[in-house]
Amino acid sequence: MIIRNTFKSVLSACAITAALTLPAANVAHAGDDFMLAHAYPSDHIFHLTSETFMSQMKKKGSDLEVDYHPGGDLGDWASIFEQSMEGVVPMSLTFAASEFDPRLDLSWLGYVVDNWDDARKVYGPGGKMSGVYNEIMADLDLVVLGTIPTGFGSVAIRKDVGKVPVNFPEDTKGIKMRVPPVPIGIERFKNWGFTAVPMPFSELYTALQLGTVDGRAFGPSVEIWQMRDVLSAYILTRDYFEHAFWVVNKSWLEDLPADEREKLLAAADETLNQIWDKAQAVDEGFLKQVRDAGIQVVELKPEQLAKAKQLLYTNEWPFMEEIVGPEIMGMMREIAGIN
Repeated sequence: MIIRNTFKSVLSACAITAALTLPAANVAHAGDDFMLAHAYPSDHIFHLTSETFMSQMKKKGSDLEVDYHPGGDLGDWASIFEQSMEGVVPMSLTFAASEFDPRLDLSWLGYVVDNWDDARKVYGPGGKMSGVYNEIMADLDLVVLGTIPTGFGSVAIRKDVGKVPVNFPEDTKGIKMRVPPVPIGIERFKNWGFTAVPMPFSELYTALQLGTVDGRAFGPSVEIWQMRDVLSAYILTRDYFEHAFWVVNKSWLEDLPADEREKLLAAADETLNQIWDKAQAVDEGFLKQVRDAGIQVVELKPEQLAKAKQLLYTNEWPFMEEIVGPEIMGMMREIAGIN
């Protein structure tokens, strides 16, 4: 079931006003300048992706001009996703907003791959998930140009908590863990014994500062680096491979002149190959900076990791199968090498 609560509370009044008053903010038409937006700062891989794409558009001789909006000036990632569905922002780099289709939680599924080579085969250009994601997104009037890798997500604990959980669920009781406001996030950390606190990303830093939550989940190294002044420990659960969606409004794309559409798609393909070539080094570089900043980086012991994995395979994967069906989950089990 697809849920379309257009411009609901997640999209702030400020973001609506900004989107509707900018020159290209009406539903885009072919040949117009178009907006590309995301919600993250310049040290995030989204910015590198955007700059590479704009450069490639010029190299391809496109007449389209990109009106670039980084840093969340049009809203957080969920609201930008919605604006792309509506055609207000024709192109965006965003994560899976499963409030619009619960099948999108598949992108957060735990322990599908555990190394970068397998991640590229599954999620990268021409990977096994490309067709699955595009089938889902088509129902939302979106096309997935590709996925943007940000690295393996793990768990971080704020300063002054005094706990570093490594045994799940024995060490996790009473720890309030922020998760994205998606069902699979709540399910995972409930299964691991935490008190899951669903919260928009835009509220996370303040919540860590104030002690509203004790830690944050779904954290790739770049985000831990960005929040380093409020965090004390980074536990490398590597429970999922974080990849964002590079989406474009399907109706807008189809309405482009054929030659401009071909140039845009070619620029996107070239960008994706370059970004996937660089992403692992970017991720590892931020992990080094996290260590250098004095944050305690903790590797799980093999037996601790095996137990954490088994809890998700036993509980989270059947939960996901009820949403996407046995055919897709059968493919996911084959990819992960589990029965």
